[in-house]
Amino acid sequence: MSDTGHSYHEAMSAQPAHGSPDPEDPAEILRVLPEAWHPQFYEEYSAALDAAHEVQQWAALRELLHLWRLRAVAYSTPGFEESLREACDAQPGDLTPLPGWTDPR
Repeated sequence: MSDTGHSYHEAMSAQPAHGSPDPEDPAEILRVLPEAWHPQFYEEYSAALDAAHEVQQWAALRELLHLWRLRAVAYSTPGFEESLREACDAQPGDLTPLPGWTDPR
């Protein structure tokens, strides 16, 4: 019992203290990720999860979840598909060089 009259287990929760879900939780990634991308996510996540049984691979699982969180946000942004198509179809003259970038040609 604590000074407040509650036991330790009554006062603690497994829920995040800030009340919002972890954006890198696989369930949260799937919630944001468009359904068309779910099979690829499941395939990559399953492989990374299997590999993470080896301690050295744990970081790779975390990195995969981080990258898929970023993808989920990008893929679910309105206009993403059109922007992707435009970027893939761009000609060198359509692109604006970054300051300090040396043209490799």
